[in-house]
Amino acid sequence: MITRRSLALTSAGLVAASHARAQAPWPEKPVRLIIGYPAGGPTDFGGRLLQDPLGRLWGQPLVIENRAGASQIIASEAVARSPADGYTLFLAASTHASNAAVYARLPYDTLADFTPIVNLYASPTVLFVGRGSPIRTAQELVAAAKRDPGMSFGTSGNGSSGHFATEMFRRKVGIEPTIVAFRGAAPALQEVVAGRVAATFSTLSGAIGLAREGQLRALAIGGPNRAEVLPGVPTLDELGMGIPDTSPWYGFVGPKGLARPIVDRVARDVIGLLRDTTIGRRIVDSGGVILAEGPEVFDARIRRELAENAVIAREAGIRVE
Repeated sequence: MITRRSLALTSAGLVAASHARAQAPWPEKPVRLIIGYPAGGPTDFGGRLLQDPLGRLWGQPLVIENRAGASQIIASEAVARSPADGYTLFLAASTHASNAAVYARLPYDTLADFTPIVNLYASPTVLFVGRGSPIRTAQELVAAAKRDPGMSFGTSGNGSSGHFATEMFRRKVGIEPTIVAFRGAAPALQEVVAGRVAATFSTLSGAIGLAREGQLRALAIGGPNRAEVLPGVPTLDELGMGIPDTSPWYGFVGPKGLARPIVDRVARDVIGLLRDTTIGRRIVDSGGVILAEGPEVFDARIRRELAENAVIAREAGIRVE
């Protein structure tokens, strides 16, 4: 016989079970980390570096899924359409904030459809020439470009961080080089090494190997601070040629509506690992600068860069259909 007391106990049990499910520990299964670039690149580097340590902290595997293509728009859309349950995360590069400025249409809203979690590190944008170039300083490069208006600057693609840096630099110093867009950083750097392109703005992490081999000569750091691995190279600020910082960053983002306890857990665990001397040293040695920005600071950065990039893209005519 079902009594009033048994009904009350059953009801209380259902409420308790529902509350337990809502408060269930996270994660209870493997977590997927989507990366919008191929394996082996600077974005993938951060994911692989944190993959095993985070797996140990969480007691569940962190499974990396590379979804390369369309300046990480394919990966961004996949994350935007994923459930906000903490089991799909996105290791986004800074093109996440610039795509909205250069693409006529996106299949998601950069601000409304994502939850910023933690920004890991940045890689300074550096002005490089090839080893065979007679140019030794940024001042010499500017002077040479004014003598030769056809001088070529390579970029890793239309709307890339290097493209934005080149546009801002040319306006700052008053030069009109020919800007050549390549399909990625590697071919742009190889053309500079070969001497077929005079200069390029490239991420330090993408060029550090060639720089250490002596195939590239760094003239100036585009970011606000000198790079530890290039201590003798001045910043453009020091040279009076300062431009807004276009250094690419790499950070964890989730779908919109991601629960705050999960956001805080991921941010806390990632920041703790970034402060580990072994992991931190690997990032610095690869040309990175640790940021360890929490959700609010990261969100503010994305909003600020999206607005800044929109202005630059409009003034420079940077647009991808």
